[in-house]
Parts: sequence; C-alpha cells; structure tokens
Amino acid sequence: MSCLKKGLFIFTVLLLVNASGLFSQAEQNMQNGGGQPPLRITPDMAVDMAITNNLLLQQAEIGLDITRRRADYYWNQFIPSVTVSGTLARQNWAGTTQAFNIIPIPPYINPYTITLPQWNMLGNINVSLDLSIALVEGIRSLRLDYQAGILSLDRARLQMEQGIRKMYNSILLLEANAALLRDSFANAQRQAAIAEANFQAGMTPRLTMLQAQVQVENLRPTMNDLESTITNLKGTFALMIGLPFDAEMELVTLSMDDMYIPDDLSEFITHSAAMHKPDIMELQANINALNSRRQALFIQTHTPFLRLGWSLSSTFMGNPFGDNWFRYNNWRAGGNLQITIGMSLNGLFGFTREGQQLRDMDANIQIQNIRLAQMIRETELEIFTKINSLQNILTTMEIQRSAVELAELSYRLTEDAFRAGMQDNQAVYNANLALMQAELQLLTQHFNFLNDVIDLEYSLGIPFGTLSSNGQLIQLNGVHNEN
Repeated sequence: MSCLKKGLFIFTVLLLVNASGLFSQAEQNMQNGGGQPPLRITPDMAVDMAITNNLLLQQAEIGLDITRRRADYYWNQFIPSVTVSGTLARQNWAGTTQAFNIIPIPPYINPYTITLPQWNMLGNINVSLDLSIALVEGIRSLRLDYQAGILSLDRARLQMEQGIRKMYNSILLLEANAALLRDSFANAQRQAAIAEANFQAGMTPRLTMLQAQVQVENLRPTMNDLESTITNLKGTFALMIGLPFDAEMELVTLSMDDMYIPDDLSEFITHSAAMHKPDIMELQANINALNSRRQALFIQTHTPFLRLGWSLSSTFMGNPFGDNWFRYNNWRAGGNLQITIGMSLNGLFGFTREGQQLRDMDANIQIQNIRLAQMIRETELEIFTKINSLQNILTTMEIQRSAVELAELSYRLTEDAFRAGMQDNQAVYNANLALMQAELQLLTQHFNFLNDVIDLEYSLGIPFGTLSSNGQLIQLNGVHNEN
C-alpha cells in the first residue's frame, strides 16, 4: 500500500505543478443550449473573444480616445479666450456728487448736491490670447502622449493574448492527463478482472484479487479530483472570454509533431531583438513624451511670451431699477487693446519652484532611462534563457520518448507474466504507474515547449504564431528584420 500511496502522490503533484503556473489570465466566451454539441474553440478564437469582452481593455480604449482627441484638437490652443460678464452691484453707502444750476437773469451759478444710486450695473467683454514658443513643443507632447497610449494598449492586449494562449495549453495538458488517468483506470480494471479469473482458476490467492480491486477503487478519487480541476479551470477560462462559466466547449487539440529549434536562433540574443518587446517599446515612448514635456517647460520658463488682449466695458450710471436702460446718456463706455511682452524670471534660478520642477523632471527622466537599460538587459537574458530552455526541452523529450517505449514494453511483459500467474498484482501496478508517469512527463515537456515559444514570441515583440504554427516551431529567417 505504501508504494500505491507514493505513486498516487507523485502523479497528483505532477498535475498540480503543471496547472498552478498558468491559472491566472484567461476565460471563455459562448453559450450552448441543452442538447447542442459543445462549442469548438481554437486559440485564435479564444484570444479574439477575450479581447472583445475584457472590461479593462475597454476602459483603456476610452482613455486612449481621450488622449487622441487632445492630439487631434491641439490647434484649439490658438483660439482666444473670450469672457463675457455682467455685474449688478450695490454700494454700502450712497455716494454724492456736485451739480450746478446756471440762472441767466441775473447770471449766477447755483450749486447743489446729487445723491448717486447705490445700485449700478457693469458689463464686460474680455478677449485674450497667450502666444509662446512652448506651444509648439506642447503640440508635439500631445502627439507623443497619444503614441505612448497606443503602445500601452497594445501591450495590454498582447499580455492578455499571452495569458489566454498559455491557459488554453494548460487546459489541454490537464485533459491529456485525464485521458492518461482514464487509460490507467481501464488497465487497473482489466488487471482486477484477470486477478479474479486467476483466483477462480486457483492460480492466485484471494488477497491478490482484493489488492487489484482496491487499486481500482483508489484511482477513482484521483480521477474525480482531476475532473473537478479541469471543470473549474474551464469555467474560469469561459468567463475570461465572455462565456457563461458552465458553457459547453471543446478546445481544439494542437499538433505537437516535429518540434525543433533552428540553428540561427542565436541572432535573436541581441540588443536589437530585446528592443521589440512591448514593455520596452512602451517605456521608450513614455520617456520620449517625458522629454518633450520637459522641453516645453524649459522653453516656457526661458523664453518671452506675447499676450494679446482686448476688453470692452460699459457702466450704467443711473439707477438700474428706476432709470431708462436704453437711454444712451445713462451709459459710460470703456475698454482697451493690450499687447504685452513678458518673461518669467523664476525659471532662470534653480532654487525657485519652476527651477525645481525642471530638476525633478531631469531626475525622473534619468530614472526612466535606468529602468529602460535594466529592462533591456533582463529581456536579453530572458530571450537567451528561453532559447536554452527550448533546446533543453527537445533533448529531454528525446530521452523521454525512449523512456515511454521502455515503460510500455515493461508494462506489457509484466502484465503477460501476471496473466500467467508469474507476477503479483503489485508488480503490474508499479509497471502501469511507471508508464503513466513517463507519458505524463513527455506530455508536460510538449506543453512546456509550446508555452516557452509563446513567452519567446512576446519577448521578441513578434506576433504570436510567428515562431509556432499549429504547435510547430518554424524557421526564423528574416523574421526579426521584418519587425
């Protein structure tokens, strides 16, 4: 029994190891009514559905549209600012003014005092326009912000596609593992039947028959747990691509024949290859936009500006509640045209607020450039590691194929000996477990290969499927130059 528990434990651990790392980013999209065949899903279909139905991507698209409108309407900075206002005011104390009556016969002047209305009304129209060389750089900053937003959205889509494709492979691996386990269960049932027949014929003791039956029953919980894991993962996958969690779906199996690595892959372990990774391209665009904003601030604080202004004001001199508004003599007009040339001197000194803003932006740009250099180094190492991993997987797969062939031969010979009464049931079970583990290891290497290719395509910044077509790695000649 200890060997049985150990074998089941190893098998379960292998399943969990392969399922855990890919459990984060995907889900599925479509609904089938009862009685209808399952919806067949391909990797490309799953990616399209996930991108279409993802709410975070929709939110990012709205944000990008805001940035695009800013860039498209950059010319509105040259539209003058127009303000129209009307003011009704009441003085706290009534004012007075002197007036004179001229009496012609005999001629003399009779002064008297007039109390002014406490209420008065004022209308204003102000038009102003500020012109500066910094406006030109500001326009460029808007365009760079928009380009950075496009790259940010593209990176989010590519990361989602990467996760969806890897989760798709994870589900296929678990389904293949389940198929292996069902085969192992069928073998255990056949061995139990053989043990019962041998017991009836008096060739084996009753204990051997009971052990074979116990091994059959011990496999049932493992099968149920694996099926439950697959159901949960497919439910998560369905939700991510916009389908109900209980949608019936069938994932199209990928071909895994003739996997190989071209000899010219070394050309991709270069600085230029790393520069095409979406994360790096996004960071470069952000640095360019930051440099442009810094340049606009520098120009604004170190060059003069021209301000054009025009104003028109009119004050009602009478009582707005009693006098005639339409009498011309009751209004006093004012206003002026202004042309101002000026320059802020604060930016010329480093200790001022403007000077500190420039220094802070310089430091931030330096930090982002350091991040870029570090990201490029990490990507070069990532590409190098993935290529080595692919080569190692191919070597391991060749060894594992031989192990599967030996395990199959060992199992057949052991089962024949058990049928003849020359081996006990435990030997057959151990041979079956060894075969299942060998096949599982080979399957795992297949899917590790596919997932490493997906990661390599993302790191190189090339479309998914460029290095792999239907699960097969293809030649890379000219791929990098085209991108």
